[in-house]
Amino acid sequence: MPSNRLTKRIIACLDVDAGRVVKGTKFLQLRDAGDPAELARLHADSGADEIVLLDITATSDGRDTLVETVRKTARELFVPFTAGGGIRTVEDTAKVFDAGADKVTVNSAAVANPKLIQDIADRFGSQAVIVAIDAKRGESQVTNAEVWVAGGRTPTGKRVLDWAREAEGHGAGEILLTSMDRDGTGMGFDCELTAAVVETVSIPVIASGGAGNAQHFADVFSAGKADAALAASIFHFGTHAVADLKQTLLRAGIPMRWPC
Repeated sequence: MPSNRLTKRIIACLDVDAGRVVKGTKFLQLRDAGDPAELARLHADSGADEIVLLDITATSDGRDTLVETVRKTARELFVPFTAGGGIRTVEDTAKVFDAGADKVTVNSAAVANPKLIQDIADRFGSQAVIVAIDAKRGESQVTNAEVWVAGGRTPTGKRVLDWAREAEGHGAGEILLTSMDRDGTGMGFDCELTAAVVETVSIPVIASGGAGNAQHFADVFSAGKADAALAASIFHFGTHAVADLKQTLLRAGIPMRWPC
């Protein structure tokens, strides 16, 4: 069933590789976008409701999340801050929270061991654990969308809708749904897939992948039924300021958190 949350959130995402924010297309062709702490402060000052920092190569490189990067970024923020990438245990989660994060995202490790979601939720509360789902469907139906892990490098054979439902059952507080097909393209969110996930679970769903303009956000909040929308490129490279985006959405009748 859809979430009952009414006010929509705009989330700025920092994909971090080797301590620098990067952005690519469909998880490939990464280019440098700047310093995580500086960009986080810039986006928060511009009106972002939350900041998400994802260490996108921690899992594929077999290393832990860059805790010091999390710490430096957290010092700059006054809005909710989520960190993820390479979190495999409750102990990893505790380190990230100690560094200043308010929530964590888990992806590959949760697919490998779904009990991790419950373990984190039991210790820190469901509101503190977001399950990130990297989804690829190409031209197929939303019911055939597949979960990928290891930074979008490895298919799992799991269906997105099934995994979203299972993750909620294990105690996830939110779903961060990224369309790998749309990531970095600026073609708009996959509203059909987002709506399908929203209708499958009762927890908030964050849409990610494909934002290129304000209309794309309006579409994913209406047709896609998302509770929040996350973007990176259009904020990092100056295409849109968060405050301007919020003003546009407010004029379009989309309820935004205020002030912005």
